[in-house]
Amino acid sequence: MGLLDSIVGRSFRNEKAGRVVIFSGDRGYLVRSDADESKIRSFLKMFFAAQMAVLLLGMQVANAWSSFIINLHEMGRPAGHLLRSEGIGLGIYSLVVGVPYFLLWRSYKKALLSFVSVQDQVAVTGKGARPPVWIAIAGFAALALMALGLLFFVRAK
Repeated sequence: MGLLDSIVGRSFRNEKAGRVVIFSGDRGYLVRSDADESKIRSFLKMFFAAQMAVLLLGMQVANAWSSFIINLHEMGRPAGHLLRSEGIGLGIYSLVVGVPYFLLWRSYKKALLSFVSVQDQVAVTGKGARPPVWIAIAGFAALALMALGLLFFVRAK
């Protein structure tokens, strides 16, 4: 599971105070022992695997259900009812993916407190665990290009 190991590995680093785990932002928590680190690693692997499953499988289910509903009601050409079709897809996606993802995130936040204590919180120097800003900009640009491509694809037919 190289992908999960690389994702989880980004949450750990060596600092002046010792081995630190970073869950989000610029706050880090000291890891007291190797056993604690292995427990945190296994928990993070489990969370990220569940997160990917909810997002990927939920996206496929939402796509299939929304296509079924749109085709069932025979709305005609998608170009004529693009807004309605997208609204149906977004509504189903928010139910199928949004609700389970929210519940998973809430249980993740509650479980974090069982692995670390507030007294072990340290300030992290250097780069945080967040990806650089250019990755977010590139992601938004890719989404905009896909939306433009979809728009031209629908208009061409």
